[in-house]
Amino acid sequence: MTGEQIIEKLPYQDPFLFVDEILEVDEHQIVGNYTLKQDEYFYKGHFKENPITPGVILTEIMAQIGLVCLGMFILSEQINNNPVKVAMSSTSIDFYKSVLPGEKVVVISKKEYFRFNKLKCQVEMYNEEEKLVAKGQIAGMVI
Repeated sequence: MTGEQIIEKLPYQDPFLFVDEILEVDEHQIVGNYTLKQDEYFYKGHFKENPITPGVILTEIMAQIGLVCLGMFILSEQINNNPVKVAMSSTSIDFYKSVLPGEKVVVISKKEYFRFNKLKCQVEMYNEEEKLVAKGQIAGMVI
């Protein structure tokens, strides 16, 4: 399954699709990116006249690329044309830098384990200057 095929089969759509491109993927890790649009819906209220990407959105970007896309690649033979169902079971993310409207982020996720359809990953997010934005663990079920 290619990066483009993975993105096509994701169970998300605009305005909640946070994957632009899969740069690398194999059974052990994935690298992908997303550029935050200047007019994303959540910037209207976070914060007044000083928009900053909410941590929950950064976590969602990390989960969509680092957990869901990697899980879909691992399960690509079983998925075929079936819809993908996802349930996040845990996250532990530390944030180091703000992400502003228009910035591109890169997510690197490395599989810790995959068993009984539960995937746990070590995930890192970097900005365009290759500075660490956030890192931690994300786990969930991909069915």
